[in-house]
Amino acid sequence: MRNRVDRFVRSRVIPREAVLDGGGPAAADALAELRDRAQEEGLWAQPLPVELGGGGLDFRTYAGLAEVEGASDHGPAALGSAPLLDVTMLARHGGTAVREAYLKPLVAGELRTCYAMTEPDVPGTDPFGTATRAEPGPDGSWLVTGRKWFTSGAAGADLVTVMARTGGSAGDREGLSLLLVPTASPGFRIVRELPVLGAGGQYEIELDRVRVPADHLLGEPGDALTIAGERLALGRTLRCLRWLGQAQRAFDLMCERAVTRSGSRGPLAEQQLIQSHVFDALLALRTTRPLVHEAVALIDAGRDARTEVGLAKVAAARMLQQVADSAIQVHGAAGLGPDTPLPALLRTGRAARILDGPDELHITSVARRALRAYGPRARQDPEGAVQRS
Repeated sequence: MRNRVDRFVRSRVIPREAVLDGGGPAAADALAELRDRAQEEGLWAQPLPVELGGGGLDFRTYAGLAEVEGASDHGPAALGSAPLLDVTMLARHGGTAVREAYLKPLVAGELRTCYAMTEPDVPGTDPFGTATRAEPGPDGSWLVTGRKWFTSGAAGADLVTVMARTGGSAGDREGLSLLLVPTASPGFRIVRELPVLGAGGQYEIELDRVRVPADHLLGEPGDALTIAGERLALGRTLRCLRWLGQAQRAFDLMCERAVTRSGSRGPLAEQQLIQSHVFDALLALRTTRPLVHEAVALIDAGRDARTEVGLAKVAAARMLQQVADSAIQVHGAAGLGPDTPLPALLRTGRAARILDGPDELHITSVARRALRAYGPRARQDPEGAVQRS
């Protein structure tokens, strides 16, 4: 299956990237064609539940596919795995009406979703500063007012999950909830697109007393941080897997360039400085992959994976930036232009060190958890010593 997915991405998705990146009707037609072909070839929605029309793979099995899907930003959408986070969240925390209305269309690719958590002027790592509010209406519905930004794919989404205050005020640790908002609702609008290092796809949105049905609250009032924590752990690990796929793509391009390009001193592959780039990139790939799959295994087993996810996220983001940068260096001027995907891969690697939590957040969180194992209480507990080793 991994080989089949790899062939599909390399032979069908990657050749259409220029069209897909361009957006508009041509991109929509190309994506629809790719989705039809993926379904015909039995590759559709492999990590999603069988009863909803997916392939039913568990997360640990799917992880190998996620790497090769992720070699292209469009791979997950073309192969139907893109809604995994939302399907998982709605299946676990959505009410009966939400599950019945949205899950099958999501898996079928008939609906698109996005997730809105970060707000302008509020640090993305501090959800307690959330100012967006959801006031209860007389009929049990919610009226949502606020502004969010860096909301991926908002312009084409049918539904957006919004973190809002259903109680307390900005700064309070309690009172945060998640609501599923249909984007066709009156009062919802796209404020502007927010290009990330020149690339589109991120948006600022505004909600002006948007009415949300009572049964579109996920979980119970105040459950947002618990639900978001589950989503972030899975989402960050998914991104790491896809960054591995993109780094492998950059590595392949670098090696192909090295063995096919010659200068006055012979093939690039025979130059020691080029060999150093290849070695360092391969070392980064090989040492990062086990970290990511360790996080995958813990998440799949339902265990606490916060430390492993933090390590994997920082390592994978740095690794992608490093490998893409080396590949550009080996390509020379050609690596800076539009004829290879390397500028886009480098941009992804750089943005990865901020999005989904900046490096500093993960470094601090992981270090604090590691140090707690050596505190006074841990030293008094012989079980702790075993755990540390």
